[in-house]
Amino acid sequence: MKAIRRLTVRPVLPEALHPLSDLARNLRWSWHAETRDLFRSVDPGRWAACGGDPVRLLGSVPAGRLTELTRDSGFLSRLAEARDDLREYMSGDRWYQTQTSDLPAAIAYFSPEFGITAALPQYSGGLGILAGDHLKAASDLGAPLIGVGLLYRHGYFRQSLSREGWQQEHYPVLDPNELAVVPLSEDDGTPAQVSLALPGGRALRARVWLAQVGRVPLLMLDSDVEENGPGERGVTDRLYGGGSEHRLLQEMLLGIGGVRAVRTYCRLTGHPQPEVFHTNEGHAGFLGLERIAELTDQGLDFASALEAVRAGTVFTTHTPVPAGIDRFDREVVARHFGADAELPRIDVDRVLALGMETYPGGEPGLFNMAVMGLRLGQRANGVSLLHGQVSREMFSGLWPGFDPDEVPITSVTNGVHAPTWVAPEVFRLGARQVGERRTEDALTVGGSDRWDAVAEIADQEIWDLRRVLREQLVSEVRDRLRASWRQRGAGTAELGWIDGVLDPDVLTIGFARRVPSYKRLTLMLRDRDRLADLLLHPERPVQIVVAGKAHPADDGGKRLIQELVRFADDHRVRHRIVFLPDYGMAMAQKLYPGCDIWLNNPLRPLEACGTSGMKAALNGCLNLSVLDGWWDEWFQPDFGWAIPTADGTATDDDRRDELEAAALYDLLERRVAPRFYERGQEGLPDRWIEMVRRTLTHLGPKVLAGRMVREYVERLYAPAAQAHRALTPQAARELAVWKARVRAAWPGVTVDHVEASSATTTAELGTTLSLRVRVGLGDLAPDDVEVQAVAGRVDGDDRIADAARVPLKPANSPDLEGRWVYEGPLSLDRTGPFGYTVRILPSHRLLASGAEMGLVVVPVEEPSEAAGVLMR
Repeated sequence: MKAIRRLTVRPVLPEALHPLSDLARNLRWSWHAETRDLFRSVDPGRWAACGGDPVRLLGSVPAGRLTELTRDSGFLSRLAEARDDLREYMSGDRWYQTQTSDLPAAIAYFSPEFGITAALPQYSGGLGILAGDHLKAASDLGAPLIGVGLLYRHGYFRQSLSREGWQQEHYPVLDPNELAVVPLSEDDGTPAQVSLALPGGRALRARVWLAQVGRVPLLMLDSDVEENGPGERGVTDRLYGGGSEHRLLQEMLLGIGGVRAVRTYCRLTGHPQPEVFHTNEGHAGFLGLERIAELTDQGLDFASALEAVRAGTVFTTHTPVPAGIDRFDREVVARHFGADAELPRIDVDRVLALGMETYPGGEPGLFNMAVMGLRLGQRANGVSLLHGQVSREMFSGLWPGFDPDEVPITSVTNGVHAPTWVAPEVFRLGARQVGERRTEDALTVGGSDRWDAVAEIADQEIWDLRRVLREQLVSEVRDRLRASWRQRGAGTAELGWIDGVLDPDVLTIGFARRVPSYKRLTLMLRDRDRLADLLLHPERPVQIVVAGKAHPADDGGKRLIQELVRFADDHRVRHRIVFLPDYGMAMAQKLYPGCDIWLNNPLRPLEACGTSGMKAALNGCLNLSVLDGWWDEWFQPDFGWAIPTADGTATDDDRRDELEAAALYDLLERRVAPRFYERGQEGLPDRWIEMVRRTLTHLGPKVLAGRMVREYVERLYAPAAQAHRALTPQAARELAVWKARVRAAWPGVTVDHVEASSATTTAELGTTLSLRVRVGLGDLAPDDVEVQAVAGRVDGDDRIADAARVPLKPANSPDLEGRWVYEGPLSLDRTGPFGYTVRILPSHRLLASGAEMGLVVVPVEEPSEAAGVLMR
């Protein structure tokens, strides 16, 4: 019989065991091995059955076992140590508190998904895992973040396979009362809520849940409340589900409702209000509109409020392709704002202008969330050096007249939270070498360029560790494969072959990620006979573990999975290649350490960063990857291998796949497998072990989320907080008025004449030219602009590369025609073809960069105004 109602019965812990509840409700346990070991000792069997979830464990332990634990002095001693350790972790000074610079009092970090732990399944892939690692690293560093997301009642889908290998989706219901979250409550005990106005007088209400991620509070909004109608209750039903309007409501709730949740949390707890708002991808972009509305309620006009909001906003883009950006029909957006809906104090046309694709090739009928993010954030970044370059080119239409390298989008390369992803065996090896505290500091705070202590670890220890991890993976794979085949309908009698799947002494390759077409799951199948020869080689065999989910609406991705599964089902190779369904954090934490090679073969440059290879590297796994994302930035032959690419415009997709697959096979046959199986005098693969050692020594410190968050603090959060403080209401009005005046006057700005002290076409290195430039400033004054000489090497089309920019100074008062003369020296500091030009930019002490307004005047073109950067 089916229950008509479901409720959660919470256990009553004996007083002596009360600290267990506090430990379970703080998600630090997910990366703190001692706390997990403590929970495991409560009941090892139930711990395994609960998937390592302390909340579920405490809800299922019999009362008799709890009574036993109250009499176990050893357990109570460990419990007290864990309680005291958590208290010290939560209250003690950490890296952030030791910094001398004036850092933000608080930072709000918004993301549509957070991958903290498999026990809180609110993530789908890399974006969410990155967001989870960001919060954990911020906690370890003591950075005062407040995380903001949504609580999805179904999370992302669970994946299984049909007998024919077709992906099937399942959406289990998640009860917040069974998760490591607590309701945020008002002082009178009622649940804290936020509300958004909807068209037609309706409202979207959401309860606020709190997940404690170490020191960082994570606020999660849940629309499944009784006060909502059926449609509104379903807004937070599932991650990345539903149609366009459903997605828009999710993003309005995340951005607008998220700001309101932060204000409520700070009011109730006394937490400092954020000085910086960081939106992780464009999904939360509406947060800027809510903050503008707050300031207009305080008396600022829209333009001034926009400047104040931009100053304290950081926007991170994660997509290298326009198709990956959320875009909504303008009419749908318009219907949800204005007098009859949300933010009635703001004119709808101003809202729509923020997301308009007003650049060449843009679609004026669409509202672009990334474009809004860039217009509402004074600071923006991509997530790897290459992705920053790709982003500057992709969004350069917003800054016409500027070369892509001047587009104000920087980059902070992603990192991964080592305590989450490093296998306990790897941590223990480091702790034996330098001590537990130093190992923990190295993995969290980071700061060193090298981990030299790894050089002292004996080859035999490294090789023994690698085999232990591989053996654990083999066991995990067999268990998961057996469960998968039973779901596919196989009987026990059919599955005896699984006991021989994989071999702990065979070179093991891992490939696990989402399955959009550009990641090329099936590139390895391009020449199936050649792949089979690699798998079945009599002396140097390889084995491959594959996992990944296709989006439920992506039938193309599902076909790729089915193609891979059908190959892996072939009885001739099924002991050497497997596909594991339902890829998630729990699987990943076993997969990364157990592989010898981490394979990555996306279409370059469509990988924004990719962090799975980083997690593998921290466990001594070598990377075999296309030079894309972070691998393009940090690849060295010591760390693995680069797959050559054929990404010239003259190569069609099919030919490109053929060439790159052939390069992959060649590397495996001629370089990777021979090195793994090659043995030195001691019977060990000396050269392979040395690559593992160098990966850990030199690459390990680079890939840490601690390094990433420190960069965000120093390069983005601190400057944003300083800009936020500088933009007082008076300063914001001043800046808004100044920008309006400059835009209005800009058509009258001209470069009339440029002359140099030498008119020859050749000069010696070290020569200094004296430039003299006559300009017209119209209604502007010299204090409103900067006149620059831009010089550097030139290509065959006379385009300046690697440019140096030299400010020129006014030589005197304006002449009778109102023209100004600017002068300055220009040093010829490089040989070869050299060129220069002159340009005029707006200049103000409160601008973050000269390109911010998208206005520039040069001598050879008409004045260039950034029509695509309205409201900058």
